[in-house]
Amino acid sequence: MKPLALVALAALPLLGGCDLFGTQELERLMAARDADGRAIGAACRHAGRALEDCYTLNGRAEKSAIFAGWRDMNDYMRENGIDAVTPQLSPEGARVAATAPAVPAPAVADPKPAADASAPAAAPARTQGS
Repeated sequence: MKPLALVALAALPLLGGCDLFGTQELERLMAARDADGRAIGAACRHAGRALEDCYTLNGRAEKSAIFAGWRDMNDYMRENGIDAVTPQLSPEGARVAATAPAVPAPAVADPKPAADASAPAAAPARTQGS
């Protein structure tokens, strides 16, 4: 056998665990999207939203995952006698709240009281020697 073939044969067990083509990353991404969709569907059902409204409000999530989460939460709520929680925001209000800029924190009061905030600050007096 050629030396290169021996090296390749020796390296083969080391490459067995290698994710050369990114398939594990793709599987992880798809599992995360499915979990997100299920969580969205469960939250919609708990909030008493119709399945179609949930699809409309969450257009980027997979519909099959939303449905699975909605159905699971529906079964859970029926088995345990849980009532739906009324949403505090309307669908339009939720969109506005999600896109509104954050409210800035209130300013901390200055420990020294200002003499007159409306008057401009006086320039320091100059002496003739300087």
